[in-house]
Amino acid sequence: MMITRIMANLAKVTAEGVKGNIVEAGLVSEKDVAINDHKVVVSVNVPGDFMGDLKALKEEIEKRVGENIPQITNLLVVLTGEKGADVAPETAPAAEAPKLRKPAPKNPGVPGPDMRPAQAAIPGIKHIVAVASGKGGVGKSTTAVNLAATLAALGFKVGLLDGDIYGPSIPRLLDIKDRPAMKGDRVIPIEKYGMKVMSMGFLQDEESPVIWRGPMVVTALMQMTRDVDWGELDFLVLDMPPGTGDAQLTMAQQTPLSGAVIVSTPQDLALVDARKGLKMFKDVDVPILGIIENMSTFVCPHCGKESEIFGHGGAEADAHRLGVMFLGAIPLHMDIRVTSDAGKPCIIADPNGVHADHYKKVALKVAALLGMAEDDDED
Repeated sequence: MMITRIMANLAKVTAEGVKGNIVEAGLVSEKDVAINDHKVVVSVNVPGDFMGDLKALKEEIEKRVGENIPQITNLLVVLTGEKGADVAPETAPAAEAPKLRKPAPKNPGVPGPDMRPAQAAIPGIKHIVAVASGKGGVGKSTTAVNLAATLAALGFKVGLLDGDIYGPSIPRLLDIKDRPAMKGDRVIPIEKYGMKVMSMGFLQDEESPVIWRGPMVVTALMQMTRDVDWGELDFLVLDMPPGTGDAQLTMAQQTPLSGAVIVSTPQDLALVDARKGLKMFKDVDVPILGIIENMSTFVCPHCGKESEIFGHGGAEADAHRLGVMFLGAIPLHMDIRVTSDAGKPCIIADPNGVHADHYKKVALKVAALLGMAEDDDED
């Protein structure tokens, strides 16, 4: 089997300060090798205290892996670890002090100056929109998928990046079982429903946990952002990991975000965490595009009556109190759950349905805030 031969080749690689070869030392195992036809992705977990030359290590792995295996047509080696040498140089400028952006609104409709350090833009991408929440379980990934798919259905060029390394949901929500192809040292995103999609879930078994430290997650996230061949996009929708830790902060600081969409249920407990997420983006001067109240009301599939299981209107009230836009309310409905489990966003499953209409209104507001469309919603 090819995997056996690849592992044998990897066992020939040694690294400075690491006892034995990189396989014996646990830097790489079979679960870290993804094979799609004749394309191979190798993920190497570099120790946080590694003092060697990461570039040389990567080159040695690339040289060794393909030895005596002519079937390999494309090879991508990903180094994840605290040193982060594989992150694109633009994300870590040299000694020169960072320049600030012009003290003027970054996007039409988004108030306030943008005083973040000028991160390197990602060629071809006009706007990166982060979909975030202060905690898990509020339907953030479902919202991100439906927002991205709706923007694509409205005619925009859209990419979707699953930033949740520990619990990637995008492969299931879009029913994607393929592994991405490679072109040279660039990953080619998978295309589905008119979107270009990338997720760590494409490179691992669905039931295999990712046991990585924070710095390794950050490095992987930056590589998925900058080492993927996104092409020309109007929007890259970034499904952020839940919470306000290292990964979220680094993505907010090192990625040129056009704005953030905060997702919360109307429940007080969820709103407390949503406010933390919102404040994190404000602290690093990322414009807040608005708040979405997900699972706003429960619609009974039998009688059609609405019940306020998690309360109602809490996110909208918070949006008004915090001075940000309320983007809309999405109900808790059986159809949304069914279509999500089937891997079909609402706009695909029922383009003219009431749920697709909810997401259309949200998507148009986001596009309008970024100067990409006119918002005709008078609500």
